Amino acid sequence: MRDVVRNDGTITEFQRKVYLALLDIPRGETVTYRQLAERIGCRSPQAVGQALRRNPFAPDVPCHRVVAADGSLGGYCGERQGKMIERKRLLLQEEQKK
Repeated sequence: MRDVVRNDGTITEFQRKVYLALLDIPRGETVTYRQLAERIGCRSPQAVGQALRRNPFAPDVPCHRVVAADGSLGGYCGERQGKMIERKRLLLQEEQKK
C-alpha cells in the first residue's frame, strides 16, 4: 500500500505524508490527531484531520486508527456521528479482536 500512496498523483504532498504515517500505526492501536501531527512535524491536528477526511485509500490506509485527545472517536469520513462513526467503531473493535 505504501507504493500506491507514494505514487498517487491525485493527493497533495501533505496528504501523502499523513497517509504514509497512518501505515505505521499498528493494527489494534490508536493515536490522537495531535500525536499524528507531531509524528509528521505538523503543528495542526486540524490539518491532519482534514487530510484524513479526504483519505481516498480508507480503510486500507487506516485513518480509523486516529482518535480525539478527549478519548472520543473523533470523526470518520467527514462525519462526527451517524453510520460512519459506527463503522469506525466497528473497524477498531474488529482490529482489537485479532
